[in-house]
Amino acid sequence: MNLLELARHLGMSRGNLTYHFQNKDCLLQAISDEMWDKLEQQRSSTRQLPSFENLHQEAKLIYQIQQEYAFIFLDRHVLNHPALKQKFRNMAARGIDDNKAIMAFSIQMGNMNKESFPGQYHNLAMISWMLTYFWLPQQVFRGEKNKQDGQKMIWTILLPHFTDKGMKRFKAFFGKEYLDKMGPPFELDINSLMSF
Repeated sequence: MNLLELARHLGMSRGNLTYHFQNKDCLLQAISDEMWDKLEQQRSSTRQLPSFENLHQEAKLIYQIQQEYAFIFLDRHVLNHPALKQKFRNMAARGIDDNKAIMAFSIQMGNMNKESFPGQYHNLAMISWMLTYFWLPQQVFRGEKNKQDGQKMIWTILLPHFTDKGMKRFKAFFGKEYLDKMGPPFELDINSLMSF
């Protein structure tokens, strides 16, 4: 979409639009600055300590930002734009490191088992980050918009690594009902799953 089409879509003249934003790059920079500011403001309230409760809040925040700025998260050209590319890379590294810190803290507190094999929790930190930051694109790809809870999917991969103490703490914080409604039950009938 060029600036003339965008101005028409916004119900304003191209001149009025270019008075504020000289070109599309300037407009994208302004929108991305707004997004980063909003993200950082809201994020600062979820980062008091590396806890799973804060991971839950962080995922919720990222899902909200993705809905509000969907055109950024769904367009690889925009994601690779110089105004965004390095910030997204920094955010990715920070998010993965935050997940690792949460796991280390949970192990130290006795809420999570120690790693069973090298790389297990590094990979789990990456997968948790991917479930958060690529939730919107996978919904669009699968046509499943708003039908599943991404936060519950993150918990589904993390909970098997919890100790009994960690599970008690999880149930105390989220409630047993939340745990009982992680998703649809798994069908054990092999005949219903096979298509040949």
